[in-house]
Amino acid sequence: MIDFNELRGEILYDNPLASPKDVADFVLEGKAHISFPDGKMRLENAQSEELGQKANYVFWCEKVFPADFLLELDFRPLREPGLAMLFFSASGRDGRGLFDPALAPRSGEYVQYHHGDIDAFHLSFFRRKEADERRFHTCNLRKSYGFYLVAQGADPIPDASDADEMYRLSLLKCGAKIRFAINGLEVLNFKDDGASWGPFLGEGCIGLRQLAPMVGEYADLKVYQVKRS
Repeated sequence: MIDFNELRGEILYDNPLASPKDVADFVLEGKAHISFPDGKMRLENAQSEELGQKANYVFWCEKVFPADFLLELDFRPLREPGLAMLFFSASGRDGRGLFDPALAPRSGEYVQYHHGDIDAFHLSFFRRKEADERRFHTCNLRKSYGFYLVAQGADPIPDASDADEMYRLSLLKCGAKIRFAINGLEVLNFKDDGASWGPFLGEGCIGLRQLAPMVGEYADLKVYQVKRS
C-alpha cells in the first residue's frame, strides 16, 4: 500500500464537485448530462452510443497545473459498459495553451486527443467498454502526441453492479515518474525517458473523459504541490 501523505505539499486546488457552481471553471467538449445528486458530480452521455465516438466527451478543468503534482479524486462507476479516463499534463503543441483558439476544435472524439494538436497523458482507470476489457480489467497509461501505451496494471475497482462506495484515485507526477494508486493500492509505476514516447510533458490541464453509455460519479478533487525531501 502507498501512503502519499508525506508527499502532500501546499494545496493548489480543492473542489468538492458537489454542485454546478463547483464546475464554473470547467469546459465541456462534446455533449454530456452533468448533474449533482447527493452532492456528487454525475457524468453521462447526452447522445446515443450508436453514434460511436461522437457520443463521447471530455470535461476539462481550465486551471493550468504545474509539471509536478499529486492529484486525489473519488470515483464510483454507476452504469456499464463504458470507460472512464483522466487526462493530465495536457497542453497545445508548440507551446500553446490547451484552449488556444488557434488549435483545431475538439468534440470528444478520441483521435482529436491522441493524434490532434495537443500533448497529454491519458489514464484509463476504469475500462469496461469492449468485451475483452470486461473480461480482463486493466488500467492503461498512454502518452500523446501518438497513442503510446507506456504502462498497464490491474484494475481493482469492481463492476458497477458491485461498486457500493467511492474509490479514491491517487496520481503522482514528479519529475520523470508517474505513480497511480486506487484506495492506496499501487496500480501503475512509470518512468519516462523523455525520448522513447516523445519529450517530457510539463504543466498542463486535467480532464475527465467517459465513453457512452457509462455513468460515473466523482467527488472531492484535490491537487497538491509535491513536497520534496
